[in-house]
Amino acid sequence: MPGAGLTPENPLAGLNQIARQVHDAGITRVDGDVIVDPRLFTPPALDPQPTPMIINDNLIDLLTTPTAAGQPAQLMWRPQVAPYQVSSTVRTVEAGGPTDVQVSASPDGTRIALSGTIAADAQPLLRVSNIQDPNAFARTALIEALARAGVTVTADPTGPNPQDALPADYTGDPQVAAFVSPPYSQYAKLILKISHNLGANLALCNMAVVHGSRNCFDAFGIEHGFLTDVAHLDPKQFQLADGRGGVASDRATPIGLDQLLAYWLGTPDADAFRPSPPILGVDGSNDISCTTDCPAKGKVFAKPGTTLGIDELNQQIAVGAQEEAGYLQTDDGCLHLFYIGVTGAASPDIPSFIGIFDDVNQISALLQEQASAAEHRAR
Repeated sequence: MPGAGLTPENPLAGLNQIARQVHDAGITRVDGDVIVDPRLFTPPALDPQPTPMIINDNLIDLLTTPTAAGQPAQLMWRPQVAPYQVSSTVRTVEAGGPTDVQVSASPDGTRIALSGTIAADAQPLLRVSNIQDPNAFARTALIEALARAGVTVTADPTGPNPQDALPADYTGDPQVAAFVSPPYSQYAKLILKISHNLGANLALCNMAVVHGSRNCFDAFGIEHGFLTDVAHLDPKQFQLADGRGGVASDRATPIGLDQLLAYWLGTPDADAFRPSPPILGVDGSNDISCTTDCPAKGKVFAKPGTTLGIDELNQQIAVGAQEEAGYLQTDDGCLHLFYIGVTGAASPDIPSFIGIFDDVNQISALLQEQASAAEHRAR
C-alpha cells in the first residue's frame, strides 16, 4: 500500500533476549545442534499461512530510498540472517520520474534481487520477500543470536532444521530461557488496528492448541460454541473458512455484526475491546481520514474490511467490498452501533481505491455528528 513503512523495533529482539538468558544460565558452549521444534500445530492451507515458528511475519523487509538522480538507490533490508543475501540494481531517476521496483528471489528464497527505478522525490518504498523455510531461518537466527550473546555452537549455523532428531517430549528437561508474550489482548489489538492478516489466521491455530488440537481448523467448532453458548447469537449470521475473512465463502451479515458488537459491550472486556479497532483520524488503518477540522475525530471505533480483485478485462481494480462496523461515540459519551458497506465498485488504481476507503470513513464521521446533534436536540 502507498505509504507503507517499517516500525523501529528489531525483529530479532526476542531471539536476542532468549540468547542472553541462555548465557546468563551459565551456558557458553553447545557441543551439538540447535533445533527448532515446529510441532505445536500443523500449518494450515491458508493465505497468509500461519506457522508455529514466525520471525518478522516470515518476511524479509526491503526498503529502497532514492538518492541523487542517476545514482544507485539506497537499500536497507532486515532481518539480516545467513544465508540470505540481497542485491539491488535500482537506480534513482529525476524527480517526477517513474517509481517501479521489482523483487525476484531464488526458489529457496535466500537470494533476493531488486531492480527498477525510484524517483528522486519519492518516499522510501517498502517491498517484501517471503521466507520459504521459517524453521531453518529461525534456527540460523537463534545460532547467530547465541553467538552475539557469547555462546558458541559447534553445529553448522546454516542448512535445514533437523527436526527428525527431536525427542518425543521434554519431560524432566530443565528450561533455561523463555520469551513470554504480552497478553493476547495486545496481539488482538494489533490484528484489528492494521488488519494483520497473518495474526488473524494464526488466531485459529492458537485457539485449537489451547483446546488440545494441532489441527487449526478445529477452531471453527470452538467459535461455533462461543457464538451459540456464550454470546447466544445465531451462527448462521456468519460464514467462515479462515481467520482473516479472505476466502470467497467468508460472510457476515450486518445483523450478525451488530449483535456481536453489542455482546462485547456487555462483557468485562468491553473497555479493552472498544478502542482496539482503528480509531478514526487517530490510529490504525483509519488514521488517514478525518484528520483535521473533523468533529468525529477520535469518536469512531471501527474495523474496516476490504475485498479486492483484478478485473483483467477492463484492467482495473474490482472492489468486491469495502465495509466497516463498530461503535460511534457521541459528544455526550453514548455509544451507538453502526455498519457501512460498499459492494461491486471499481477503481482504476490503488490511490483511487483509497478514495473509496476514505468515503466510507467520511460517512461514519457524518453518522457520528448526526447522532451527537440528535442527542443535543433531545436535551
